[in-house]
Amino acid sequence: MRALGCALMTLVAVWAIPTAAQAPLDSGPHLAMRLVAESDVPRAGEPVMLAIETRPEPGWHGYWRNPGDAGLPSQFAWTLPKGAAMAGEVAWPVPTTLLIAGLMNYVYEAPYAPLVTLNVPVGIATGTRLPIKVAINYLVCTTSICVPEAQTLTLDLTVGDGHSTARAAFDRWRAAIPKPLDAAATYAVKDGALAIAVPLPASARVDSAYFFPITPNGAVDYAAPQTVTRDGDRLLLTTKGKPTGPIEGVLRIGANRGLAIAAQRGTVAASDGGGGGGGGAAWLTLVAFVGAVLGGLILNIMPCVFPILSLKALNLARGGADERGARVEALAYTAGVVLVCVGLGAAILALRAGGSAVGWAFQLQNPKMIVALLLLSVGIALNLAGLFEMPMPRFAGEGGVTSSFATGALAAFVATPCTGPFMGAALGAALILPWYAALAVFAGLGIGLALPFLLIGFVPALRRRLPKPGAWMEAFRRVLSIPMWLTAIALAWVLGRQAGVDGMTFALVAALAAALVLWTAGARQRRGLSFGWIGVVGLVVITGSTIMGVSRSPVSAAIATVGAEPFSEARLGALRQEGKPVFVYFTADWCLTCKVNEKAAIETAGVRDAFAKHGVAVLVGDWTDGDATLGRFIQAHNRAGVPLYLFYPKGAAEPRVLPQVLTPGMLMALQ
Repeated sequence: MRALGCALMTLVAVWAIPTAAQAPLDSGPHLAMRLVAESDVPRAGEPVMLAIETRPEPGWHGYWRNPGDAGLPSQFAWTLPKGAAMAGEVAWPVPTTLLIAGLMNYVYEAPYAPLVTLNVPVGIATGTRLPIKVAINYLVCTTSICVPEAQTLTLDLTVGDGHSTARAAFDRWRAAIPKPLDAAATYAVKDGALAIAVPLPASARVDSAYFFPITPNGAVDYAAPQTVTRDGDRLLLTTKGKPTGPIEGVLRIGANRGLAIAAQRGTVAASDGGGGGGGGAAWLTLVAFVGAVLGGLILNIMPCVFPILSLKALNLARGGADERGARVEALAYTAGVVLVCVGLGAAILALRAGGSAVGWAFQLQNPKMIVALLLLSVGIALNLAGLFEMPMPRFAGEGGVTSSFATGALAAFVATPCTGPFMGAALGAALILPWYAALAVFAGLGIGLALPFLLIGFVPALRRRLPKPGAWMEAFRRVLSIPMWLTAIALAWVLGRQAGVDGMTFALVAALAAALVLWTAGARQRRGLSFGWIGVVGLVVITGSTIMGVSRSPVSAAIATVGAEPFSEARLGALRQEGKPVFVYFTADWCLTCKVNEKAAIETAGVRDAFAKHGVAVLVGDWTDGDATLGRFIQAHNRAGVPLYLFYPKGAAEPRVLPQVLTPGMLMALQ
């Protein structure tokens, strides 16, 4: 009866149009569609993503690529400029279920956006017009009537610099596209019962799980109930079906979240009854927490953090604080560090929940934030050099709870461009944990960063080992300004890469203006006067106007490694099909660890010669501007940011994830 019902609904949809067209409901189109490009000015030779933004009329629904027991799939006919081509099929977001009269439909009742990638022709001139047209035939239904409709959508693109004004919308739409599951699932059939085992870490969040098969009907009974249980590091799905070959489909793991899976016939062991997987999540949280603490501890030797930590430690020794005072300052410093780390972690989790592919140091992908950090670094360097004394809080002056808290917050904030050993894996693990466990990992990073000062405050023996106060401390303070000047220089270079030479020059002029204001304020202080409200207002005006006046300039980063190519998943796939070993690294101009590895290991003559000898192809992913496609690829390898180093040996199914600190010998051994 169900098969008969399905056939009747399809016949109605295809042949009963004259009757349906006379009904008032059929004054469509009932799906409002719009063809949108992520960039209206795509670069020649580069892909650009297109979206078919679709909004169903209330009470109506469109169909997924597999409509289920009833309905019809949409058909697309593209008319493209000469040399342009679509890269692959249309990618569909995760659908919902709609059961009508025992027939299961896979539908969209809320706004959705199928995506497709267009390859722009190579070598065409800037300003060339690229007209795009697509004719779409589709079925749209209510719970009682179905109407075939057709629309023709057009879009005019112009070859340009690739600037995107719709990235936020596309990030949201991409987040709803099922992500491929690298590990293979297995299925088994017994007496008409189909069991599918999907490998998935116990820590991965799963909500309202449901399997949408792509495989034609018969392999899986669409309308049959599905039972999904957690069994450690796998999900067990049971339903009805009689597949004869591989099964493909989408596993929904949450609202607008899904995994594209492929299952081969095999053995599916019964559940051990553990069900929860809570122990696995707790263990992963503990390991990630320890890694974050170690990673935060290493951040203390970075040039932007070390001066602040050193000065606070010496200030504690000079102040001769009693036991209670030393502990209070240490706790206040720790609170400032942890609060900033947890705050940044919460912002990352919130943005990712909204569909953005951001990671650690995401704020440095914005040139306005680079300007703020640059001016802050210049101010700290001038303070350490003795040009002026910071008013309240005094980072280089007296102690106190407020000063210690603010200093800790500053240390955490300026440490964000850096990642190091232990940190990458720990923060990557945090992004697949429940939010409360993830925030605990970010707090662990703050604890590690604050640990040296915390130990100095709580262990009197360590304070006694600090050098005795004396005149040398003023000289040492001025020496500490050098790493802060180096930090400012590095930030100016990054700004030049993001905002161009004009943007960098504008910021340097602002830094000079701020230095003149601080010099004037310092002169007042040396005469026994206060810093002065005029100086504060001047700094606010200079900083605010500079931040507002700097914007991103499209700059192509040069690839220094000989023979390297820009990274794309398509290029990676092509090289692997050719049987070549591939070294892939992801970097950013603001990532200090990345740049050290590149100069000390990747770009050395020995490594270049070894790669040439062994035929190792090199791909470079530049994440300076927070490219969402790279962000999702980095996330898929359990990393929260850069650096990420991958090596794909010839014929290997999975890459080797290399350490975050490289040596030439390590790379020369790859083949």
